[in-house]
Amino acid sequence: MLFAAGLIVVGSAGIQTSSALSASLFASYGALGTSALRMALAAAILLVAVRPSLRGRSRSEWGGIVVYGVAMAAMNISLYNAIQRLPLGIAVTLEFLGPCAVALLASRRIKEGACAVLSLAGVALISAGPGGYFDLWGYVAALCAAAFFGLYTLFAAKVGKAGSGLDGLALSVAAGGLLTLPFAAVHAPQVSLPHWGLLALAAVVGVAIPYSVDTIAGRITSARVIGTLFAIDPAMGALIGFLLLGEMISWTVLAGIAVVALAGALLVWASGDSGIEVPEPPGEGCAGTEGTIPAATPASHSTPAVDPSEG
Repeated sequence: MLFAAGLIVVGSAGIQTSSALSASLFASYGALGTSALRMALAAAILLVAVRPSLRGRSRSEWGGIVVYGVAMAAMNISLYNAIQRLPLGIAVTLEFLGPCAVALLASRRIKEGACAVLSLAGVALISAGPGGYFDLWGYVAALCAAAFFGLYTLFAAKVGKAGSGLDGLALSVAAGGLLTLPFAAVHAPQVSLPHWGLLALAAVVGVAIPYSVDTIAGRITSARVIGTLFAIDPAMGALIGFLLLGEMISWTVLAGIAVVALAGALLVWASGDSGIEVPEPPGEGCAGTEGTIPAATPASHSTPAVDPSEG
């Protein structure tokens, strides 16, 4: 359990660090351009490392892989647009509402509803409390990221259960990379060598490492435990935002982030009690476990995360 928790912390730190590194390039290439360039590099790295097979896949499996990749790309672009306007910790916290909503809709019990109300109270502290932070378009982008994160969680389960494992994930990232390739191509000639190095680092730290550690964690503990541990992402986003981007947020906002993370953890754990199967993190699908949601992707366990921060 402690080893699995350590792995999840490493993965979360990688995803949020990747988002922070990428944020430093927004001034040069914009959120969309940076996201597209990072996605293209992540796809290339995973395709070379995993060498996925294109044969023997059903039409349904290919459909899941493509939709998973599209959701991944859209989630990452939305999150990066949010990070452009909001502190990293706040953007990641709002994005975290997506998988929480999936778990809530899957369960529909009173105690899960109470967790949802608690998470909304946390959002209220973040946006409207003393020292709160609100930017309309930043919130719109973050909530779009949350919606795509919810879709991402559903297809993470589908791709994982199809037995695709890392092959399926590599192909999904490639699908997302193809979708955003036109935006990457526009900026590619302008990218300096140091910036290519930074983008490659963001792709490895935010994609390759988090997926690997999530897979290992999925083999040594349950999906429900891992889904609960993923609630660390909002706090990790706030910490990395402070350390790498110098983002200062009030104690009230920090309290709101903690409330949302706690509510999400309780919601995921309670959903496991209901006997209702909800989607598992992508690494766990590879490991063959079942039963909870992924919380923060690579961009944010997003691609930054692919989290992931996000991701």
